[in-house]
Amino acid sequence: RPAETGLRATWLGHSTVLLELDGLRVLTDPVWGDRASPWRFAGPRRFQPVPVPLEALPPLDAIVVSHDHYDHLDHPTVRALARLSRAPFVTSLGVGAHLEAWGVPPERIIELDWWEAATLRGGDLVLRAAPSQHFSGRAVGDRNRTLWSSFVVETTHRRVFFSGDTGLTPEYAEIRARLGPFDLVMLEVGAFHEAWGQIHLGPENALEALRLLGGGKLLP
Repeated sequence: RPAETGLRATWLGHSTVLLELDGLRVLTDPVWGDRASPWRFAGPRRFQPVPVPLEALPPLDAIVVSHDHYDHLDHPTVRALARLSRAPFVTSLGVGAHLEAWGVPPERIIELDWWEAATLRGGDLVLRAAPSQHFSGRAVGDRNRTLWSSFVVETTHRRVFFSGDTGLTPEYAEIRARLGPFDLVMLEVGAFHEAWGQIHLGPENALEALRLLGGGKLLP
């Protein structure tokens, strides 16, 4: 059913969220695989099954991939979406090479540097890449060969911030000034350890990030 408020966010696990804004649908960091790992037999497994089959998703208008880590860029999911959907993939610089190698047509891949924007659906949907404080890499020797980003999803009446993975950065204040205010702020909180303070938020830094971004509704 259409969202009566014009905005609905359905959390599907980790950083996978189905966003519905003014009748348009954006899927963030889709991961339907069983493991966040280069192997099917080893590596971190998901705690819960995905709440909806990939084939049961409604038609999508865009798919956002924030960076190339295995728990955000999932090979079997990308291959399935290349077949099941015609939506463009909007991602950070360099990540498109993975998508193309896995079967996504080049014309469906849009790579963005920080502060760049992709305008879709005749101007009704705009996705903007913004700074985050993280890192990238999927194998030995490819650390930081691709970019990592947060994203702002914008329609005529709604604007949503999606952090991807990040540590606390003062650039959130600039994001607020340049791209805010936001109807909904989605921040990663769950990956928490005191030693990870520069690359993940954790609960206390997530609240500070929310303050820097201007407050409002939070989806952790």
